[in-house]
Amino acid sequence: MSDSIAGAAGLLLGRRTYEIFTATWPYADDTDPVVAAMNTMPKYVASRTLTHLEWANSTLLGADVAAEVIGIKDRADGEVLVLGSGEFLRTLIEHDLVDEYRLLVFPLLLGGGKKLFDDGTTRRPLALVDTTASTSGVLINTYRRADG
Repeated sequence: MSDSIAGAAGLLLGRRTYEIFTATWPYADDTDPVVAAMNTMPKYVASRTLTHLEWANSTLLGADVAAEVIGIKDRADGEVLVLGSGEFLRTLIEHDLVDEYRLLVFPLLLGGGKKLFDDGTTRRPLALVDTTASTSGVLINTYRRADG
């Protein structure tokens, strides 16, 4: 995952995730390549309430988020990632703007939690294109759109 973040062309973030990240990443050690990437890459933030963004290279998306994300994807020279940002991700899914899913499965039973996909989400067949197990047992499963 560190390689994905370090090599990304930008981040798409919802307001809550942006606020969590901006409280930590700008103050982290920039000698770490992931920290340096997070702090220098373009960040695009979907929010109905924020009016000013403090974190370097952050841009507030306008009211037509779907159109803006299409433009960002067209201009980006590489992957644009969504980290966290569950509510924003559901908007992207609704507008069919997600090309690839990297779903991490942690070896932990919680017994509850938030759903990633809402009831009523349009059916979209996916194909598993890669799976990797970390040394701690986390599975990183990569899915892309499948025909059908």
